[in-house]
Amino acid sequence: MWDKLIKNIHISSMAGSNDSATGNIKNAALGIKDGDIVYIGPESNLPKKPLDQLSNCIIDGEEGWALPGFIDCHTHLVYAGNRSGEFKARLDGASYEDIAKAGGGILATVKATRAASEEELIEQSLPRLQALIQSGVTTIEIKSGYGLTLEDEIKMLKAAIQLEATTGITVTTTLLAAHSIPPEYKDRADAYIDHICAEIIPAALEAECVDAVDAFCEGIAFSPEQVKRVFAYAKAEGLDVKLHADQLSDLGGGALAADYNALSADHIEYASLESIKAMAEKNTVATLLPGAFYNLKETQTPPVKHLREYGVPIALATDCNPGSSPVMNIQLMLHMGCTLFGLTVDEALLGITKNAALALGMDETHGSLEVGKVADINLFKITDPADLVYNIGGIEPQMTFKDGIQL
Repeated sequence: MWDKLIKNIHISSMAGSNDSATGNIKNAALGIKDGDIVYIGPESNLPKKPLDQLSNCIIDGEEGWALPGFIDCHTHLVYAGNRSGEFKARLDGASYEDIAKAGGGILATVKATRAASEEELIEQSLPRLQALIQSGVTTIEIKSGYGLTLEDEIKMLKAAIQLEATTGITVTTTLLAAHSIPPEYKDRADAYIDHICAEIIPAALEAECVDAVDAFCEGIAFSPEQVKRVFAYAKAEGLDVKLHADQLSDLGGGALAADYNALSADHIEYASLESIKAMAEKNTVATLLPGAFYNLKETQTPPVKHLREYGVPIALATDCNPGSSPVMNIQLMLHMGCTLFGLTVDEALLGITKNAALALGMDETHGSLEVGKVADINLFKITDPADLVYNIGGIEPQMTFKDGIQL
């Protein structure tokens, strides 16, 4: 007996071939047992017995569409404070770099986050996560990076883990201590890198609150050489790595990420052809972040043509953060990925499912609807999956299942 049988649905499995990448199945059914998918296919192919002998719970999908639970693979969701004043300053002509150099930007959020307790961080961050869940997110990556001290980085990661316990969705944690140079290390970036490697990463490992390590490789943050030191240490400790790469300039971040077998290189508006080729060789995912591109009024779009040409997997994420992308709707990224970056509907949908799972190293269990994978499922009352991309801001799921349990 299955725990659930969802019948009378159409399925966009995201497990298709090159001819039909989204793997659509019309007039389908889906069986769930012990949190995993045990049947997916045409309803006419179900075992020939009464349905109530197949499952303890039968759900009529009313001819809606089932898609994998959405994955937001790049967020800075845990933070304190508000930076709407910087948004106003940018509208008045200040650049992102101007604001950062004047002590705003990341460091403004650092000040507020350091002052907040773990409980206060959870309280302020929970509504953001709940909004993302309402848009269909069942798995999310949450970075640190607004503490920049050992204690505050660990505090952020622990808050992220508590958000998982509170909401029941899957949270992966990424240590982004190399996000910005803290005030205590002004003009001593190399010493701060030493501190990250010698103390912060070991402490995060000991606290068992870190899944991966990230860094911001940019002129206003850390050089490629400094990032290499962090990555070398993280990889030696068995941690996955990912990189904020080539967002504002081409420092070869995409190639650097590939050299260390990074899960993903994110932003990459200025990534060179050489970086794209290196990412293709190592199957490093290109995570595109249209929210930040839009909010910062950038004009340099990511090299989507070359990503396609060389077969680099493309993911989409909200980059939910207080400064450059205060976005709390993963479906909005579908629309913006297509309208701003020229993605196709299929590319956008794969970007928040199959390829987003790949960007978190979770593709064997998440990101597509297949037998043996976890039953993370969104059920929508729509006529076609393209409706989710067409509608600006998307459509709230009719039902969402996490590990086979309805949220």
